[in-house]
Amino acid sequence: MSRPKPTILLDHTDPKTYKSEQVLMAEGIYAVFLDDQPINLRSLNKLLDYPGPKYRKVSFANPGHAHNLAEKLNAMFKTDRFKVYLLKNGEIIHENP
Repeated sequence: MSRPKPTILLDHTDPKTYKSEQVLMAEGIYAVFLDDQPINLRSLNKLLDYPGPKYRKVSFANPGHAHNLAEKLNAMFKTDRFKVYLLKNGEIIHENP
């Protein structure tokens, strides 16, 4: 079964490189939470300081990626506390100049 065709909201093509950026409609953002709280996820090597910790994504536009991560984390930590939340709206915030 193929994916449904996305709805394109905005499209910009660079006239020099012909590279195109498309803004697509999404149902929402799917995020992995632990015990009803948002999380960050960090990977690091306990033996070496180099290259330092790597922060992994925990929110996705595709629900499949979020569910796969939640299942992987539940298996790794032998729990069922990781769940996927659908975020559809929120508070607008402005970065301080």
